[in-house]
Amino acid sequence: MNNKPKYHLFKNTKYALDGFIHAFKTESSFKLELFCAIFIIIGILLIDVSLIYKLILFVTGILVLIVELINSAIENVVDLVTKEHAPLAKTAKDIGSTAVMFTIGLHTITWIVVLIWA
Repeated sequence: MNNKPKYHLFKNTKYALDGFIHAFKTESSFKLELFCAIFIIIGILLIDVSLIYKLILFVTGILVLIVELINSAIENVVDLVTKEHAPLAKTAKDIGSTAVMFTIGLHTITWIVVLIWA
């Protein structure tokens, strides 16, 4: 089954914005991480390090949001497939959460390394 519409820049951008709005409205973790990102970006702008370090901090910070969105998509698909308690459904959700946790850890370690050695 192929239900993919023909690629169209403006329609695809609208789909992406719809996804962002849905995540913002329904995903508390995404909302919290987006709120934290505001302060993280301010911090990146204020610290006195080279542009490459700022870029690395920015990329790892945005990566947290990207992985959270992917995790939310996984959780939505799992919920679509089954509402019952199923071990594989729980495992899929837990693995998605682990990916978010690792990404947050990566971002935190990056901040520590930049602040200590830069």
